[in-house]
Amino acid sequence: MEVRVMSNGGFQTPDDDVTADEPVVIDLPVSDVPDEDMVETSRPGEDKRDKRRKRRLRNPLGPSDAEVRASVAGEASADAAIALQVEVGASVPLDLTAAAFFDVDNTMVQGASIIHFARGLAARKYFTSGDLAQFAWQQIKFRVSGKENSEDVASGREKALSFITGRPTSELRMLGEEIYDELIADKIWPGTAALAQMHLDAGQQVWLVTATPLELAQIIAERLGLTGALGTVAESKDGVFTGRLVGDILHGLGKAHAVRTLAVREGLNLKRCTAYSDSHNDVPMLSLVGTAVAVNPDADLRELAKNRGWEIRDFRTGRKAAKIGVPTALALGAVGGGLAAVIGRRRG
Repeated sequence: MEVRVMSNGGFQTPDDDVTADEPVVIDLPVSDVPDEDMVETSRPGEDKRDKRRKRRLRNPLGPSDAEVRASVAGEASADAAIALQVEVGASVPLDLTAAAFFDVDNTMVQGASIIHFARGLAARKYFTSGDLAQFAWQQIKFRVSGKENSEDVASGREKALSFITGRPTSELRMLGEEIYDELIADKIWPGTAALAQMHLDAGQQVWLVTATPLELAQIIAERLGLTGALGTVAESKDGVFTGRLVGDILHGLGKAHAVRTLAVREGLNLKRCTAYSDSHNDVPMLSLVGTAVAVNPDADLRELAKNRGWEIRDFRTGRKAAKIGVPTALALGAVGGGLAAVIGRRRG
């Protein structure tokens, strides 16, 4: 089974079914393919060697470092999620080949889950509430533009890693459980939770897919009674974080890799699966499954969903505020400092 990722983030899946018996081949994005070339069609007489040669000419250097990290992150996330299922002795779903995948921030949870977590850390004196602003501003820029800034992502990654370096994994788990109950539980979108329950009632697996650290994402999944979570995997040794990621933050193409890897490991048929997200950055994941649903979508995803005939679910009451997607950050009055900029400074 070949999954071809086109230049605009869409996926082309030539075959109907995806099972664990099929090899995973992902042709990563090429910068010089026109955006409108969503589906690469075969010309009369063109064989597979011609297609491979054409792809090599488009991208002679192979995948970029970022693409490789996304692939590694996706595989690591899927493997870690499955390992957790084995550890807790998860029950076998009634429907063995269908599943649902939900983005977290602004899809399942109102606002950014990491900002809620940061509020809890500030309350515990890990840093001050004024230190939230730079990160909150990054969230505002992201929600307004709908595009991730690579420098912001890199900065957040490095600072967050410096925060957890040397800390026990059990500490993050404990903090996550406390902060979920205090600050996140009442931020769950009831409409999205109902959609997840619909899939559970149908006997399907239901997974969260998020850039949030796996430990925190797993807590959200457990509290909602879901199957599990695919999240960013931070490396640990002997129960202590090393300060390195396995691959990269799980976002964009990385989420698609994670879903694809999980499908292969679990024997899922992606044509029977459903994915939900609010962000245009998740188009690779949405395009990978048979049914895509835009939930509280940003402007770019809303337009794409209309063009592709995807279902749109909007649970927001104030469109403008929801589009910006920062009700939590603004309610905090987060106007100075920043999570990503300071958690590395205040490790004590």
